[in-house]
Amino acid sequence: MPDYQPTLSPSIPVRSEQAFLEDQAQLTRAAVYELLGRLLAREPDEATLQSLRDIGEVDASEGQVAMGWQLMKQAAKKADVQAVNEEYFSLLIGVGRGELVPFGSWYMTGFLMEKPVAVLRADLERLGIERQDGVVESEDHIAALCDAMALIIRNADEIPLATQQAFFNDHIAPWVQRFFSDMQNARTAHFYRSVGFFGESFFDFEQQLLGMQS
Repeated sequence: MPDYQPTLSPSIPVRSEQAFLEDQAQLTRAAVYELLGRLLAREPDEATLQSLRDIGEVDASEGQVAMGWQLMKQAAKKADVQAVNEEYFSLLIGVGRGELVPFGSWYMTGFLMEKPVAVLRADLERLGIERQDGVVESEDHIAALCDAMALIIRNADEIPLATQQAFFNDHIAPWVQRFFSDMQNARTAHFYRSVGFFGESFFDFEQQLLGMQS
């Protein structure tokens, strides 16, 4: 589990693109995206919950992201894997539909499989990112977008920072905060309420961070 506890400050200087890409913190960003991808793609297993329980000491006063880490750690300590699996099903799968609809097209247009999906597919093809075998959800599922961002960050030598910023701004920023806010307020959310808080805080940090590099 990465020790990712950044605080935001308006005094953070804008660094050169090369310095930004070489920073070790970028690998940590990728790891956080991968964690969110795991939590949102499928029911968490015991190993995933244990990794959250094993998060080191967190000073929640350091900012919203740090507070989010602390909330997920506390929620995982109280969580039973079977109960969390049932919660995941109710929230994100459901019988016919879960309480939440974790697709960008739904949030941006009110419908599934609309134009944003076609645009996303074209961008993924240009980046050489392919759908994994066995995946049935469309590419605008929040977990798939988290995985795509992790790949983009980890391949910064080949993918320019401007492309990373554009992918985030086009396919994630317009809706992700509303999704995680809805998760926190969902009737069936318990463990995932902490994930919602962390996700909303992390993506607020991401929006500010990537904006600083423009």
